[in-house]
Amino acid sequence: VQLQVSGGGTVQTGGSLTLSCVVSGGIGRFDVMAWHRQAPGKEREMVATISSGGGTDYAEFVKGRFTISKDTGKKTCELQMIDLQPDDTAVYYCKYSRDAGSAYRNYWGQGTQVTVSS
Repeated sequence: VQLQVSGGGTVQTGGSLTLSCVVSGGIGRFDVMAWHRQAPGKEREMVATISSGGGTDYAEFVKGRFTISKDTGKKTCELQMIDLQPDDTAVYYCKYSRDAGSAYRNYWGQGTQVTVSS
């Protein structure tokens, strides 16, 4: 399984970006997708998840600004980000959790840098 991530870049405060993650083997019926991020000097943290059934969960600091979605036909998970703030500056990672029966097996995409200038 390979995850191809794209869409990072530099924007000004208040700007928008959309990150995309393509899963080479497709997104299975019981699989979970998520976005995490890691800022310099900080631990990696969860940003948003989308369950197999389409339910979503967001970190408090992005609620109302970020939207996670998936398109199983296109094997893609996206993170739409609006009203970006300097604190959103981080490397963003796509995480794919494949249902392996009794547990999930996790795969990570390469990070993509998001920089928000003030």
